[in-house]
Order: sequence, then structure tokens, then C-alpha cells
Amino acid sequence: MKVLVTGGNGQLAYDVKLALDKAGIDYKSIDFEDADITNEKEIKNLIRDYAPDAIIHCAAYTAVDQAEDDKEKVEAINVLGTRYIAEASKEIDAKLVYISTDYVFDGEGTQPFEVTDTPNPVSWYGITKYQGELEVQKVLEKYFIVRISWVFGVNGNNFVKTMLRLGNERDSLNVVNDQIGSPTYCGDVAPILVDMIQTEKYGIYHATNEGFCSWYDFTQKIFEIANINCEVKGIPTREYPTRAVRPLNSRMSKQSLIDAGFTVPRKWEEALEAMIELL
Repeated sequence: MKVLVTGGNGQLAYDVKLALDKAGIDYKSIDFEDADITNEKEIKNLIRDYAPDAIIHCAAYTAVDQAEDDKEKVEAINVLGTRYIAEASKEIDAKLVYISTDYVFDGEGTQPFEVTDTPNPVSWYGITKYQGELEVQKVLEKYFIVRISWVFGVNGNNFVKTMLRLGNERDSLNVVNDQIGSPTYCGDVAPILVDMIQTEKYGIYHATNEGFCSWYDFTQKIFEIANINCEVKGIPTREYPTRAVRPLNSRMSKQSLIDAGFTVPRKWEEALEAMIELL
């Protein structure tokens, strides 16, 4: 088996490559300097030439606030790029893993979203990621749509690294306490993606670490594990205005993951501890 990984320099792809190495699976990793996924001819030729058995599509435009002002580029990457990759996958009969997000939901209510719930994104980033899902479903039968949220890992920039830095620079921080979700540790979700491509259990999955918390809770735990003495004050979202609307409820049910017999990632607290130890 051989696998193509897009977004190869990103934080999730970093752990996907480690998981592929561990599984003894050959792969090619590409990033924007290797191929422009918004260039239909270029990306399709690359996929045809390499002819992978599976593609793990991690590449995406993920700057949520900036996306509101960069709509054309976001659409080109998240929607058109995904369409070209899906069409090329179909042509060579490859399986496709499309990484999606909690932002496809509107964040209403307090119940965890099921994979059967109808998406209703409220930001341009969320809209384009959902449109990417639709492109995949329109073109392919052999697909895995995997939604993750609040992503953190040892590679790249993320909330955990930002808090570790700010906690050491400041005496106190204001952190939003009314957005609830599940952190997703790249080191835990990457092996699941590698397991998936070795099966034919196609469909939509939510793959986050176990348990729910607010950004405030998350920050408190980061400081506790890292022994950082910084006061954390919880504030409502309305006191921290952002360019893009954030979903207040990012809880997602992992029932489809359980039903398919895939590993459910450990508790987010344990994953956070493991990541901070690695750092």
C-alpha cells in the first residue's frame, strides 16, 4: 500500500507521517511548495503519476478569522482543491480521507452533534469545509470524512503552545469559558486515520479526544500540567469579539467511530499531558 499525504508540513500531517512510518506503509508527503492543490492540472497529474492506494487530505485553509476577508482563496483551497483531489482519487480508484471540522455545525444547543445531524456552518471557514465534504460525497464512494476540533500537536502552532508562552509572559489571562468542545491531539487521531485506510468502513466520523471542556478549563489544565503560575479569568464569548463567529457547542459524538470498531482516543487530559511531556 502507498499513501499520499497533503498539507505535509502541517501539525496533523506530521503525526500522520509518524503513524504511517510505524505501520510500515510507504507514503509521499506534499505541501504547497510541492504542488498547488488549487491548480487542477498540476494536482491531478501528481496524483496520477504517484498512483496512491489512499490519500489523506490534511491540506486546508484554517485561519478562521482571516478566512472572512480572504474568501476567494479559502474557497479555492478548501472546496476546489478538495474537488480536484476527489476527482483524481476516483480516476485511480484510491480511498480518500478528508479532514473536516466541528465548524460545519452552528454550535446551537448542548448535546453532542451526531454524524447524522445536518451541518449548518456560521463562518466562511465552516462553510467551505462543509462544501468540501459535499464535493467528496458527490464524487466518491470510497471516502472517510473525519471531523476533528480544537486541534493540538507537537508540530506547528496551536492553542496549547500559545497558552504555554503567554502563561510564562503574563500574570493573568482572560479566556473564553462558554465555548464547549473536545480537544483533538494529533498524536492520537493520526493512527486512527492510518487504520481507516486499511479498511473499507467508509463514511463520516467524529474523532476527538474523550471528554468535553471549555477553553478556560483547557487553559487551567495546561497551566496545572506545566506548573505555570498564571491566573486564568473566565469570560463570555461576547467579551472577546472575533472576526468569525465561533460555535458555542463543539461537542461531537464519537458513536460512529465506536460502531465501526475504531479506537476511541483517550481522555483529552491524558493526551495533553503526553504532548506537554514531549515538548
